Amino acid sequence: MENAGTALVVGLEDTAGRDRAKQRLYVLFQLGGWGCFLAVQVFFALYFSARSGRVVNPMDTIAMVCMGVTSGLLISHYSRAFVARWTWKQLGWRPLVLRVAAFAVVLAVVWVSFGFLYNFGVLRQPWPDAKYSPPLVFSLQCVNATFIFIGWFGLYFFYHLFDRFNRSEIERLRLTTHVKEAELRALKSQVNPHFIFNSLNSLRALIDENPVRAREAVTQLANLLRYSLQSGQLETVPFEDELRVANDYLALEQVRHEERLRIRLDIAPETLSLPIPPMLLQTLVENAVKYGISMRPGGGEVAIIARRENNALRLQVTNPGVLALGPSPRSASSTGLGLQNAAERLRLLFGDRASLQLRAASPEQVVAEAIVPFSPLRA
Repeated sequence: MENAGTALVVGLEDTAGRDRAKQRLYVLFQLGGWGCFLAVQVFFALYFSARSGRVVNPMDTIAMVCMGVTSGLLISHYSRAFVARWTWKQLGWRPLVLRVAAFAVVLAVVWVSFGFLYNFGVLRQPWPDAKYSPPLVFSLQCVNATFIFIGWFGLYFFYHLFDRFNRSEIERLRLTTHVKEAELRALKSQVNPHFIFNSLNSLRALIDENPVRAREAVTQLANLLRYSLQSGQLETVPFEDELRVANDYLALEQVRHEERLRIRLDIAPETLSLPIPPMLLQTLVENAVKYGISMRPGGGEVAIIARRENNALRLQVTNPGVLALGPSPRSASSTGLGLQNAAERLRLLFGDRASLQLRAASPEQVVAEAIVPFSPLRA
């Protein structure tokens, strides 16, 4: 648990560091880009003022250009609030293009309108050229400003799409690592000497007492081992496959625990084809048997309940026991790595839409509940 807490703190620090670096990069490019645009605008404004032959105070020209560029910078900066509210960063290129174009037109009209009001309303500057009417100049400046904002948004969204691609690659690599770790831990829990020893002892006793049941047990053990080896290559498997393997595991445990282990299945038929991360149900069931049945002289019932709710699979595994909040024989013998790894794999596959929690349903019953959405996250 201490290592998990340390990893969580390090992960949060890394995320905060990346966010600070992104903010610094944004400020650098924002000031640098608009600063270069300001220099170009000042140059051309002074150049054309000198060519026109009109007597114009250069400082007035520079002040007007600075005000126009500063207002453009502020408009582009605060437009990010609308982009975040409308969740445009999550869109692909096709739905984004028309939205950005329309938004750029709106921002351009706002920007040019502010410039006209400031220059000719507040400063009361004379109209510079009688050959062009104000509506025509206003329209041309709006077109020019629209292209400026389209360029700004193009760079802005290109960076965020590139950043999203990088993060998705990192998450994919982390998911691959966790899948491999889950596979190894599953193999350790299923192919460790204690499990093999207990299973073989049970099989040896069955050979003379019930040969037919012994053959079934061998088949169930083979299915369990084969599935644990093959499932690590997949992100999700049908819930029906997980349920079949969990039944094999429980059947093997029933040979050892006999009447101490009672099983109840409450499975909605429509859940059988729903996707679920491999070894998730197996982890919950094994946890229920190990810490619910094995530790109670009278044993108890392990129930598997599956329902389809709100575009997700709601999976519950219940067992008798007391959820320990502090040190106890159960908590002392449990590292919690299996459930932690299952929860992390759910998060990487489905984001915040998925969850896994262990809670007390009553003073004498513990429930492990997983919410598994229908579709994994996509980059």
